[in-house]
Formats: sequence, structure tokens, C-alpha cells
Amino acid sequence: MTLPPDSHWFEPLADHMGPAYLRYSFTKGTVQEIDFLVDALGLVPGMRILDVGCGPGRHAYELANRGMLVHGIDISQRFIDLAIAGAPDGATFQRLDARTLVFEQAFDAAICLCQGAFGLMTTAGDDQRVIQRIAAAIRPGGVVAMSAFSSYFVVKYFADMGNDIDTDIDTGAVATFDADSGVNHERTTIRDPSGTEVAVDLWTGCYTPRELRLLCAAAGLSVESINGVEPGAYRVEKPSVETPEFLVIARRVAS
Repeated sequence: MTLPPDSHWFEPLADHMGPAYLRYSFTKGTVQEIDFLVDALGLVPGMRILDVGCGPGRHAYELANRGMLVHGIDISQRFIDLAIAGAPDGATFQRLDARTLVFEQAFDAAICLCQGAFGLMTTAGDDQRVIQRIAAAIRPGGVVAMSAFSSYFVVKYFADMGNDIDTDIDTGAVATFDADSGVNHERTTIRDPSGTEVAVDLWTGCYTPRELRLLCAAAGLSVESINGVEPGAYRVEKPSVETPEFLVIARRVAS
């Protein structure tokens, strides 16, 4: 399988979707996801939160509305512009590459959800760099929540993947999992705000819980839990082959 070059392949997709991104079914569970994370991470008003791969800002908005100070970063300038345009008090946004974050111990917690940066970096070593930079951005003892696509789920169900991406149509996505790289490739369609469709390629890095623990340990993060989840259904549930994502809760090791 040929992977995309080491460039920001997601940017033209975000440019095309714009605000239509928020029509997709996987974006509809924001409140439930934040409800769970507030409890799981022990978040309280006044905490400084980094949202990595924030997209148009849906999680950052919800956290800011609950009294947190949130800084969202994304590789897509289109998404950052959308996030800034509707930002509530307490939410700020900046176009940055998650692989080269320069923050050092500036935040109490970080989130990286719904393949926001982690998992979309298909060049070898890039996901490790994302985790390392996230870990560096939070204070010792700070917490991280990160979702990752499940290799188990992809191997079991890849032929049907993509058929529920959109709330309105069956996208007819065709998915192929490369066992050597651990990357899933989908050929599917996306829509802009007017409904115009274009065919696109999506690449998603997929992981097992063991791999996620090893990546976190190498970045100085101690994993507290890994749960099997899906968008809009974050919960405490032992990993299995039946959920599309794993949600990692980890803490930066105190220095």
C-alpha cells in the first residue's frame, strides 16, 4: 500500500468540508464525551486544557463553557478559522502541527480525540512524536485523554467500515487494512456545506492496547486505563474486538 507523502494530507479534506464536518454522525456525541472526561480526568473550572487536533472546536467549546481555559490546535487553518469565529470565553485556537508542539508544562491536561492528530500521522514515528509533544505540554502529574482506532475492530469489520460515517447517506467507503504498517486506508466521499461530494483517501493508524501502553511509557506517561469506546459512548469498558476505538487515560510521570 502506498501511503501519502509526509505532508498534511488532511488539510484539503478539511478545506472542502468546512462547517459540514459537524454534520457527520461521529461529531454528535460531544456533550457525553466531555461529561465522561470531566469525571475521568478530574477536570475542574480554571484548569488549563490543551485540545490537540481540535477541528472546528467542538470539545474545546464544551470545556470552555464549563469554566476551563482551553487552547485548541489543529493542522487545518480552515478548522481553526471556524473555531475562532464562534469561540466562547476561555477558548483560544492556533494552527499548529502536533508533531512540533513547543509547549512545555503549560497545561494541566490534554485531550486528543477522534483521530485528532494522533492516528492520522501515517509516517513511521510521527504518532510517537505526537504523544511525546503532548506529554511535554502538560505539567508533571497532569492527565491526558487520547483516543485511537482499534486494530482488532478493523481486522474484524473492515469490509463494513465507513458505512455510517455520514448522518444522511451511505458513503460506500471501501477500506483496506495493511497489517505490516497497521494503517487502514479508506476510499470514500465527503461533502462540502452545499452538498458537493468529492472522492478522497483517508489513512488511519490503528493500535492495540499493548502498543498504546508502550507508546505512552516511552513518552513518560503512565497509563491509568484503556477503555473500549465509540463516538458519543465513552464509558468504562474493558477493551475488546467490538468497539472501534480505545480511549487512553494517562498521567505524566512526576519528575
